[in-house]
Amino acid sequence: MENGQYVNGSLWFYAPNKEAPIVFALLFFISGVTHAWQCIHYKCWKVTGILPWAALLFVIGYVFREYGAFHFDNIDVFIVSLVFIYAAPPLYELSNYFTLSRILYYVPYHSPIHPGRVFTTFGAISSIIEALNGNGAAYVANSSLPQSKQNVGKALLKSALVLQLGVLASFFLLAITFHRRCKKANLLPANLHAALITLYISSSLIGVRTIYRTIEYFNTASLNFSAPNLDPSTFSPIMRYEWFFWIFEASLMVTNSVLLNARHPMRYLPRDNKIYLGEDGHTEILGPGYEDQRYWWVTFLDPFNLWGMWKGKSLGQKFWETHAEGRVLATTRSRGEPGRGSE
Repeated sequence: MENGQYVNGSLWFYAPNKEAPIVFALLFFISGVTHAWQCIHYKCWKVTGILPWAALLFVIGYVFREYGAFHFDNIDVFIVSLVFIYAAPPLYELSNYFTLSRILYYVPYHSPIHPGRVFTTFGAISSIIEALNGNGAAYVANSSLPQSKQNVGKALLKSALVLQLGVLASFFLLAITFHRRCKKANLLPANLHAALITLYISSSLIGVRTIYRTIEYFNTASLNFSAPNLDPSTFSPIMRYEWFFWIFEASLMVTNSVLLNARHPMRYLPRDNKIYLGEDGHTEILGPGYEDQRYWWVTFLDPFNLWGMWKGKSLGQKFWETHAEGRVLATTRSRGEPGRGSE
């Protein structure tokens, strides 16, 4: 569409912009290369190693969207672009799970959950969402499939979007609960505060994008494109005007990626999750690590140890209460060596 008018034969409904995909592909490429360099510089592939790959998915998606701008009736190009652009944001969200996990390892005594369970629980759900996103987008985009399979694709995408919003809300609640506990205990040093603020901004950007995608898709799914005399002018503006996509998808996601370049989480946190912040709020201590002796499947099904609490059992020893050896090691090391990457 141009100015809200349907462009005949376009799978996007409008004629896609021919310049913007190049710009965003280039921005994501630069951000992704920077993320790769930061992973090497901070030696943090385990925590943020997924960020370069997330940016790469966007690069591929926008490269195909650029090709599609000149061949907007090519269904294969349309499907590839849609799948890659849909698949990338959950990976940024997954990176935030890693970050919160590392934050909780840093201040374990105020964590509402075993830090390792953040990734296993939220990560497992995100994997399901990623599968639903990819398969749903592929089914919906392929108009040559039977209507029954397209309906399956619609259901998959709806489920993925609603699940993503629910998981994001739960993630926010977990982070805010931890933040409030730290603030109440007057234990919120500058590096911890910076890491949490970055996490909130990143999650908010992803959240606004997901709300946009949810509204867009529910509008799309309500239409019957095989109906006779379907009038494109009656479609929702969010479908008819491309600027919604460039603001609420492309711009928000590239802002998120650049944010994580500028305020990389490992600027503020130790590389080793056995290093934690002493209860004095200043000393970084090398401890034994936060272990969970339960079976892995139990930790997945009961990440908050609700069953254990009901039976009066904790997750294990509060190792931070017996950290004399770690305190000696910590006092011989400055706060930037070698636990945290230099800024």
